[in-house]
Amino acid sequence: MGNSLFWSAREPATVEECDSTWESDSEPEEQQALAQKTLATAEEARGGGSGEDQNKDNLDTSFKRKRSYFAARDLYMYRHDYPAKSRENSGQVNLKFYMKEIPLKPDGIYIDDILTTWKGDYDKLENNHTYIQWLFPLREPGLNWHAEELTTEEIKEFLKTKEAKSNYLQGYEIMLDFFGMKLEDKNTGTVARASNWKERFQHLNESEHNYLRITRILKSLGEFKFESFQIGLVHFLLYEALVEETLPNMLHSALEYFVYTIKSRKERRKLLRFAHQHYKPPENFIWGPPRKEVSGAKGTIAKSSLSETTLSAPEKTRCEDISDKSRTNVELAAGTELASSTETSPETGMHQKEQLTDQGNTKVENVAAKNNIFVKEKSDHQVTTKPKVPTEIKIGDQALQCQIQNVADTDATEK
Repeated sequence: MGNSLFWSAREPATVEECDSTWESDSEPEEQQALAQKTLATAEEARGGGSGEDQNKDNLDTSFKRKRSYFAARDLYMYRHDYPAKSRENSGQVNLKFYMKEIPLKPDGIYIDDILTTWKGDYDKLENNHTYIQWLFPLREPGLNWHAEELTTEEIKEFLKTKEAKSNYLQGYEIMLDFFGMKLEDKNTGTVARASNWKERFQHLNESEHNYLRITRILKSLGEFKFESFQIGLVHFLLYEALVEETLPNMLHSALEYFVYTIKSRKERRKLLRFAHQHYKPPENFIWGPPRKEVSGAKGTIAKSSLSETTLSAPEKTRCEDISDKSRTNVELAAGTELASSTETSPETGMHQKEQLTDQGNTKVENVAAKNNIFVKEKSDHQVTTKPKVPTEIKIGDQALQCQIQNVADTDATEK
C-alpha cells in the first residue's frame, strides 16, 4: 500500500492535509443544517442543557476517537498518482499476465486457470496470498516479490485491450462471489447480494484481513478507470453495514479506507452523507465537514458540523481501559497477520497494522454482533436474529464512540 519512497517534496503531515473531501463545493447551508441537527441530537442525548454548560463539561473530557493518519496518507498518495514516483519498470508483466502470455509467480498459474477453476473454491481464495497482487495490480509494491508494480504505460495499453479488460472483470466477479456478492450490471458497476450471501457475509464479518484485499481491489479498479464500479461497491458495503447491519465489523474500514479510494470529491461527499444519515449515534460520525461556527437558538457554538462526543470522567476512564485492552489484543493479531500475509510490502507494515487495529477497535464496538450478526432478508427486511447487548458493553460502546476534528485538504488536484 503506501510507500515512503513515493513521498513528494511537500508531503502531507496531518489528516487534514491528506483529505480534500470537503474543500470545495461544500454546500454551506446543507453543512449548517447537518450541524444543527447533530448538535440537537447530542444535546438531547446528554439530557439537554445550554451550550455554555456543555462547553464547561468539555474542559474535563478530551478523549476523542481519531481518524488514522496512516490511512489518510496512504490514500492521499494513491489519489494523487504517487507524486514522487520517478521510476517505472517497462516489462509490462501485468498486461502479459492478463493476456495469458505468462503465469503469475511464484505459483506458475495462468489467468485461464483462475478464471475457469477458482470461482467458488473459497478455501483456495482465502488461503492463497500470491494471486491478489496479480489479479489487482497497483502502482505500489506488495510482499509478493515476484509480482511487479503496475505502470502508467501498462494502464494505457490495458485500456485499449478488450481481452485484458474482460479477463480483469471476470477476476473481479470471482472475488465478489468470494465475498457473497455479484456484479448486477457490468455497465454501471452495481453490486448486489449473491445467493449464498448469508454464509459469505458471516465469513467476511469475521475475516478482517479481507478488508485489506477489498482496499486493494478498490484502488485497482480506480487505476483501470472503473470509477463507477468503485462507487457501486462502496455504496453497497455501506448499505449492508449501516442499514441492513449485516457487516458491522466492516463499517470502520468502509468509512476510513474504502470511501477514500474514490478520487472524485463529489462522489466521496455523497457516500459520506449517506453514511451519516444512517450512522448511530450521528454525533459520533467523524468523517463529515470540518469545524465551523454553528449558530443556534442559545448562542453561537464552535463545533464540528458533525458534533464531537464528550465523556464524563467515569466514562473516560472506562473508555481508556477498554481501548488499552482492545489495542493490545488487536496488535497481537495484527502482528500475526503481518507475519504470514504476503499482500503488501514491509514498508507498509505500519499501514496494515493500523488498519487491522482500527478494525479491532470497531470490533469492540460491535462485540454483540460478532458471532450473531444482524441478518435481514432483502425481500421483506425482517430481522431474523437480533441479540441483546449487555449493559456493560453498551457503556463501553458509548465510551469508544469518540470524535476528532474533521478534514479539509488544501490540494486542488482532486476532482
